[in-house]
Formats: sequence, structure tokens, C-alpha cells
Amino acid sequence: MRIRVINPNTTRAMTDLIGRSARVVASPGVLVDAVQPTMGPASIESHYEEALAVPGILEQVALGEAEGVDGYVVACFGDPGLDAARELASGPVLGIAEAAMHAASLVARRFGIVTTLDRTRGRAHELVARYGFADACVEVRACEIPVLDLEHDPDVLARVVAESRAVVEQGAEAVVLGCAGMTALCRSVSDEVGVPVVDGVTAAVLLAQSLVAMGLRPSARGEYAPPPAKPMTGLLAGFEIMSATKHDAPFGVVRSPA
Repeated sequence: MRIRVINPNTTRAMTDLIGRSARVVASPGVLVDAVQPTMGPASIESHYEEALAVPGILEQVALGEAEGVDGYVVACFGDPGLDAARELASGPVLGIAEAAMHAASLVARRFGIVTTLDRTRGRAHELVARYGFADACVEVRACEIPVLDLEHDPDVLARVVAESRAVVEQGAEAVVLGCAGMTALCRSVSDEVGVPVVDGVTAAVLLAQSLVAMGLRPSARGEYAPPPAKPMTGLLAGFEIMSATKHDAPFGVVRSPA
């Protein structure tokens, strides 16, 4: 089994960090392929950057289909391009926010989310509502540390712990880490706070692996059916749909950009 973990930003150090966490939990015989786009922002901390990251994500899904990848993880807490990726993929596609919230709901009735910047809290609230956890999520808090500083800022653990304690005081029984760049903090935060702490990267990898093992994949009917064939122009010409078939091998839905 091969799981492709896509870091939607173009920062190699973060891709490597995410890949290490994913491989720790992957079952024996499961190959974890950690990749990043060839285009896009260095980090994703705004709606603008999230939108610009989506073509690079779809490029990696299309390449994965040609290479025989069985399942995918989109490793950004905004779950960018998730629905579009499911239209292209023949195997399951998991976003780390959706996976983490589901995992948290299995170990606690109420959870809180600790993310990076205050400006990203709105997106997290949107996803909480979309995924059906509005009644379960007590709060979304921000540690105010930019994504690319998470690996090196000496205050990261203390600030994430402080915000985690704050959501626990508000009634949370578990904490969801709201950024893929926090993946290495999970055990340390849990030890400090005393409640389950969920890392979306590992949760999504294990869920993707389970769905592949169960033979479950995006439906070929309805919203996740392949997009209709039509021409694309300008910068998006490389993403012209070449086939409207799905779950056929080899799979060539998107022509890689030149």
C-alpha cells in the first residue's frame, strides 16, 4: 500500500517533518510518500495563499494516480482543495482537519483546537461547522506563531501548552493541534495538559490506510465523480481535463503543467 502525504506548501523542511511523523504510525508494508507542490506559497496563512496552493495539490494527486498511489493526505489544517482532490483520486483523500476532528470525537465528547495565527481561526470554525462538530468544539485558539517558525521558535511548546490549557478550562476534554507543523508536539502537549491531544497528520495517515484496506474510495457518482472534460486556458492550460473516467488504471485526468 502506498499513501501520498501532500504538504500543500513548498517548504522542504516542513515536508520532511510531516513525512517523519507519518512514517512513525504507518503499518509495516505501507510506503509513505511525502511530497510538496512544484508551485505555490512557502506557507499557508491566508485565504489567498490557500487558493494558490490548490493547483499544486491537484498536480500531486494527478501524478500520484499515474504512479499507483492508493490514498492521499492533504497536510494543511485548512483542508485546501479536498473536494477537488477527491474528484481526481481513485483512492481515499483525507484532510488533516477532518481526520483530527473525527479522531477527537472518538475519545472525547468535547474538544478544542489550537492553531497558529488568529487570522486562521475563522477557517477552522468553518470546517468545524462543515464537518458537523459545532456542538463538540468548545473553542479555537491561536498561539500566534507563524507556520514556518513552529519548528525553531523556542517558545512553541510553552505557547501551545498554554492555549491547550485554556481550551481545557473552557470544557474541552481533548485538544486538536490545528497545523501540520505542530505534528511533533503531540505527545509533549498531552503530557503537560493531561488530556488526549490529536495530531491531524498521523490521524489522517491511519484513516487513509484503513479506508484503503477496507476497499473504500471516493464515489464515482454525484459530487466526487470526475470533472467533465473541458479546455483550460492561460496559466491553467496544463490542468485541462483529458479523461472523464475514474478508477481506471492508468489514470490520466490532469495533464501535468509544462
